[in-house]
Amino acid sequence: MLNKLSMASRMPLRMPVASLMARNSTLQQFRLTHQQNLHQTQVDDDSNNDFMNTNKWSKHSLPDKSLPPPPPLEPSKPKTRRRRQLKPLKSVITLTPNAILHLKQLMQQPDPKLIRISVRNRGCSGLSYHLEYVSHPEKFDEQVEQDGVKVLIDSKALFSIIGSEMDWIDDKLSSKFVFKNPNSKGSCGCGESFMV
Repeated sequence: MLNKLSMASRMPLRMPVASLMARNSTLQQFRLTHQQNLHQTQVDDDSNNDFMNTNKWSKHSLPDKSLPPPPPLEPSKPKTRRRRQLKPLKSVITLTPNAILHLKQLMQQPDPKLIRISVRNRGCSGLSYHLEYVSHPEKFDEQVEQDGVKVLIDSKALFSIIGSEMDWIDDKLSSKFVFKNPNSKGSCGCGESFMV
């Protein structure tokens, strides 16, 4: 048995002649088609180059070399930021014609002063209006101007005064500024204080 195997390994493998011929013809066909494909791609590349070199493009598709270059861009100016102005939906305080007349009389005095409105913790209901004469506004005061009359409002009082109406009442008993405040939820019996 060992002898037969060694003999078989020494003998060359032989294929039938018909299968060898079929294999060779297949290889030849492959080589031919491969060469034809290579030749065809070279022809296509040459024809593409010829096509690109011809002047078949329209004048609008390629830049015209006879035109001068565009002028250089001017350096842009830095944009100035517009300051946003916020307008309140409702005014902080409105003045009646009587209040405007009385405030104008106060301004026509030899030493004109501004009126500053603030709110103090006082009275049975908690808050009361406080009016004082000042020569200049403080840092965070809100300035309201109506018909040429300026009134200052303390920044701490803004939320309790906003939307109010200021009136001047001059009767037989007293002369005073009166406030009609829509934010007021109640006031004391004498009318000196209110609560928000």
